[in-house]
Parts: sequence; C-alpha cells; structure tokens
Amino acid sequence: MSSLADVDIDFADREQILNLIKYTPAMQVTNGVERKHNSGVYVTNIPTNPFENYASIDYQQAEERGYFKIDFLNMSVYQHIRDQVHFEELRNTAPPWKKLYNPDFCSQLVHVGNHYDTLIQMPEAVDSDVRLMMFLAIIRPGKKHLIGKPWKEVAETVWDKPDNDAYAFKKSHSCAYARLVMIHMNLINSSFLQE
Repeated sequence: MSSLADVDIDFADREQILNLIKYTPAMQVTNGVERKHNSGVYVTNIPTNPFENYASIDYQQAEERGYFKIDFLNMSVYQHIRDQVHFEELRNTAPPWKKLYNPDFCSQLVHVGNHYDTLIQMPEAVDSDVRLMMFLAIIRPGKKHLIGKPWKEVAETVWDKPDNDAYAFKKSHSCAYARLVMIHMNLINSSFLQE
C-alpha cells in the first residue's frame, strides 16, 4: 500500500513542535549508507532501530508499506512574522515584482536567491504568482530544459512528470513555495523601506 500524500509543514523552529509530540525520526539510505532523515518523522508506530533511535525502514520503503511520513521543516522566514495579522498583511499585499531584478534584493530571497542568472535568462518577466510558481519549477533538474522559453511554452509541460525521473516540483510544492517567496519579498521590501 503506497501513500499518495506528501506532507511538508514549515515552522519558524521545528523543535518547538517536536518537543510537544511523540514521534520517530525517519531514516534514509543514500549510496548504501543509512542515516537519519533531515526532516521526516512518523507520528504513528513504525519499527525502530534501538541503537540509532530512528526508523529501521528507509522512508521510501516505509511509504510502500503504508507508513506515513511528515516533513517538519525549519523556515527562517517565519521568524520575522510578528503575528497572524502581520502574516495576513504580508500575504495579501502584492509583492514588488520589479525588485526581483535587483540582484541585491533577489539574492536575499528564500528559494530564489541563488538563481538570479536563471531569472534574467527568461524572455518574459516573473511578475505574477503563476510565473513565480513556474520559475521555481524550472530551476529543478527535471525541468531545466525549459529555462529561456516563453511562459506560454513553459506552461504546456512544466507540471508533467519528467521521463528520466529527475527531481522536479509538483504544482502543489511550487504553489506553496511561491507563496512563501512572495511573503518574503514583502518582508524584505518593508525592511528596505525602513532603512
């Protein structure tokens, strides 16, 4: 039985939630070496390696067996949000799209910062949430062949699963990441305005 869901939850500090719940860290095997998964946990019973205190089944095999892993992720952007009202304000404000093309501004952005050179290769601006979603998808290995193409052409295949199993974003991941980037753009812009 394979799980169809992939649940990632972002926290300003994941340790705060982990201190409140009972969980087992996930395990992954990379190049034959077993290690604790960076962010995945199980909140249900799973066989555990008693010497390492993490799951004894690789997370991919565990998924095939019906175990449900949740990724609890640290996202430092949230440390700068004062409260729910501030969050709503940031989320509901149109981001300063033109500032994406300022290398100093762009370099500070979560998920985008190292990709300024790719950003300026796009023949049309990233100036909407949908285009930002597609941009975040094409900087992944499975969709790099779409870099430099018009957004209309990118939109035709960007959400298709790659034939070669290269890493690619699902639309849902791109949507969530784009929303976070837009909030971060507004946070950075407000700090630029205060300087």
